[in-house]
Amino acid sequence: MEHAYRAHIAELQSRTRAVLERDQLQGLLIHSGEPIYAFLDDNTYPFKVNPHFNAWLPLTNVPHCWLQVDGVNRPRLFFYSPVDYWHAVEPVPQEYWAEEFEIVVLRQPRDIEQYLPAARAEWGYIGSSEQLARDAGIGQINPPALLNTLHYQRAYKTDYELQCMRSAQKIAVDGHRAAHDAFMAGMSEFDINLAYLAATGQSDTEVPYTNIVALNQHGAILHYTTLQRKTPASSDSFLLDAGATFNGYVADITRTYAREENDFAALIRDMHRHQQELIATIEPGQRYPDLNLQMHQRIARMLREHDIVRLNEEDMVNEGLTGSFMPHGLGHLLGLQVHDVAGFMQDEQGTHLAAPAAYPALRCTRELAPRMVLTIEPGLYFIDSLLEPWKNHTLNSHINWARIDALRPFGGIRIEDNIVITEGGIENLTRDLALN
Repeated sequence: MEHAYRAHIAELQSRTRAVLERDQLQGLLIHSGEPIYAFLDDNTYPFKVNPHFNAWLPLTNVPHCWLQVDGVNRPRLFFYSPVDYWHAVEPVPQEYWAEEFEIVVLRQPRDIEQYLPAARAEWGYIGSSEQLARDAGIGQINPPALLNTLHYQRAYKTDYELQCMRSAQKIAVDGHRAAHDAFMAGMSEFDINLAYLAATGQSDTEVPYTNIVALNQHGAILHYTTLQRKTPASSDSFLLDAGATFNGYVADITRTYAREENDFAALIRDMHRHQQELIATIEPGQRYPDLNLQMHQRIARMLREHDIVRLNEEDMVNEGLTGSFMPHGLGHLLGLQVHDVAGFMQDEQGTHLAAPAAYPALRCTRELAPRMVLTIEPGLYFIDSLLEPWKNHTLNSHINWARIDALRPFGGIRIEDNIVITEGGIENLTRDLALN
């Protein structure tokens, strides 16, 4: 990890140097962020570090820190370490990564003022506290052209970043196995979530997003986060969309299970098969929207083969019927953020290519290239609000409503793996850990 991290810093230095020369800036001041207080309260929301800060170092939980980088000199870390008897204070870093930085300790947030460059009008600021940057006289605040380039480049992961993402996968897979066992033991959604967190060793503010722990028909709610405390009379199906973090990098995995061997279990098996067959075709140079369309064609095949819709597959796709069963996109870029930046960027200038009109929820339109990390997460759901309009459509007679009614109590299916695009195809971070 240490060698990969040094190479990672060298790559970030190179990217920074190039963009600063292009934009005629002397350097960047990257702010970790500030605590955000709830309205009329003295409690803060859980701290979320600036991903541009996190990209340089695995420091995710300390506000009021700054990085000073120019792509040439050793980066300076201004580390906030107050004298505080109310709260735990993070110690000054001594880990391997700290050797890459000149570390200056700040006792108060305002102490940064004495360290800012004299010619700060020729520097850029990256962070959420824009008024603070303006008051400090920093010249360019979150400059769009510079951010576009850095965001576009973040899609291509360094060896260090890939190592972090493999570690995050291992943590998340441990959680998924524990949650499956809790489901089979008949636990409630609330208790299944506790089992997941205990197995990962991460709190609900450390995992990258609120876990989706959905029993039965709750699986039809795409972002269900209610966590019922009461165990249902019968827990027949279980959809778990939950991840983990390592050094700020995330895993984002989904699995769906049936308690008994039944028609819903057969649908789950088919979804696994179609997802894996699609992944086997992925290689550099493909466009992500094309994969999304191919998955809709596979969804149409599933609907026909399982006697849910009695219509040819091409018509199902062309009429938009598959979109009512899979209303979300095939997946998204993954990295420091769950929906990592630049999913729609076609170049370093930030040229935007929107999702196809037929699939507006698709979160990535990039051409696939080595070192990209993405999710592949097809789904098939029985969502009342999306299916009901088809009862008044000319295709109504082709839809097996009795079959849908029988499957509706199970909610839906989503199977999500995290993959790395390589020169020769893909590395499946999730399946490589035998989470099937």
